[in-house]
Amino acid sequence: MAHELASANDMAFVGETPWHGLGNKLPKKQPIEVWQKSAGMDFEIRQTDVLFNAANGDGNLLNLRSNSDATVLYRSDNNEPLSVVSKRYKVVQPKDVLGFYRDLVSVGGFELETAGILKGGKKLWALAKTGQETLLPGLDKVKAYLLLATSCDGSLATTAQFTSIRVVCNNTLQMAVGDSKGAVRVPHSTAFDPAAVKQELGLGMSSWEVFMASIKELSNRPVNKFEAMSYLVNVLGDPALPLNEQPNQKAIQTVYGLYSGEGKGSKLQSANGTAWGLLNGVTEYVDTHRRARNQDYRLDSAWFGQGAQIKGKAFEQAMALAA
Repeated sequence: MAHELASANDMAFVGETPWHGLGNKLPKKQPIEVWQKSAGMDFEIRQTDVLFNAANGDGNLLNLRSNSDATVLYRSDNNEPLSVVSKRYKVVQPKDVLGFYRDLVSVGGFELETAGILKGGKKLWALAKTGQETLLPGLDKVKAYLLLATSCDGSLATTAQFTSIRVVCNNTLQMAVGDSKGAVRVPHSTAFDPAAVKQELGLGMSSWEVFMASIKELSNRPVNKFEAMSYLVNVLGDPALPLNEQPNQKAIQTVYGLYSGEGKGSKLQSANGTAWGLLNGVTEYVDTHRRARNQDYRLDSAWFGQGAQIKGKAFEQAMALAA
């Protein structure tokens, strides 16, 4: 697959090269300012009035007029427009996304691992290791991360969420824990308060402990072929239709193949013939195989869009199977 990210300079990382093979590699323990420059986040989001041309009945353009209820957001470094939003829209600056982690890195034991922008700067994000991890049977390691992301086009509230990454395949899964879903969302009608978000998240990682218990339960739940296909229909298809009439047959067969031996880590003891293996078949499909316009859109969907919804449903169905 050809790389279709807008620029290799729209992301930075430490450690192993990310899924797309692009980005600026940094040594560990770099200051926030270095991350901001290397991740393509070294700009401010500025705003200005919305101007438009009005035409008379003959189609002739009149003088430029302004819209007092809206504002244009644009990048300070290249003057490229980002969006048109209400004047009540509360902007979160790129420096605020990375600055959120400053005290967590310095005194909290967190470590920034990747950061960058999507869609030319319309979305901004940073991902940090929390230092928490667990080992499932067969040396199947799962690590806990904290993701902070925001948008300047209204498509995403400023969101801080705990995310797990399975090391063997880099599958990502939001930590769904009870009603909180392991996330805090701040709408852009409200000013972003980093301290309040951290307090609401509960950085003592109790959510990780609950999530860890859940995935261990999934790794200990064997499933047969009938249960596996029923699960995939519930997650990806229409339970009201028989298997041979499923509208999403190709996806179901692809995920079943990933689950039954083709997927990364599918033959580990934790995943081979288990509910954990089924769940990871879905997450690998969404993160790696599901059709996407380009890698920008794939990551956006897998973390924030329809892909994230599919993975959330897959986790719920897996837990129902294990109950």
